Amino acid sequence: MIDKIILKGKEMQMSDDEFFNFCQANPDLNIERSAQREIMIMSPTGSISGNINAGINAQLYLWNEKNKLGITFDSSTGFTLPDQSVKSPDAAWLSLEKWQKLSPEEQEKFAPVCPEFVVELKSKNDRLDDLQEKMKSWIKNGTQLAWLIVPESETVYIHRVSEEVYAHQGFDAPLSAEPALPGFALDFSKLRLPKS
Repeated sequence: MIDKIILKGKEMQMSDDEFFNFCQANPDLNIERSAQREIMIMSPTGSISGNINAGINAQLYLWNEKNKLGITFDSSTGFTLPDQSVKSPDAAWLSLEKWQKLSPEEQEKFAPVCPEFVVELKSKNDRLDDLQEKMKSWIKNGTQLAWLIVPESETVYIHRVSEEVYAHQGFDAPLSAEPALPGFALDFSKLRLPKS
C-alpha cells in the first residue's frame, strides 16, 4: 500500500520504506500514520512534558533492567500496528517473546508488533478526546495495558482489554501495572517538578 501526503500543495506517495526513511530524515518531528495511511506530523513536546516523560521512561527502564522480561522503548520509537497505522507512544514495553519473533530487519525499522504496555502523556496543548481515541486504538491493536497520564489534573486513565476505562486520581501513591508487568509500579510523586 502507498501513503499519500500533501506538502505545499503537491501530493506525494510513499511506500513503507520511504515512510520510514522520511521519518529518519526528520528526527525532530513526531510523525505517525493512521490506519487510513494518513501522515500526521506533530511538533516536539515542551520542556515540562519532556521532563515528565524522561522520568516515566527511567522508571520503566530500571524495572526492566532488574527483571529482564522484555524491551523498553521511548517516545521516538514507531511501531507498525496490525491495522497498518504507525504510532509512537511516550513509553512502551514489549515482552522478550514478542521481540525475539521479529527478524533483525523488522527490529531495525518500525517493528510490526504491538507493545503489551504503553504510556501516553498529555501535554498542555493536546486534546484529551484525541488521546482517548489513540488509547482505544492501542487496545484494539493488541496492547494489554495502556495508561494516559494527565499531569495537570494528576489523573491516569487506565485502559485494559475488555474493561471499562478507569480514571485513577492522584499522584501520591505508586500505580501498579500488574499483571501485564509483574512487579512494576510507577511512582508518580517523582514526576512532579519543583515549584518555582
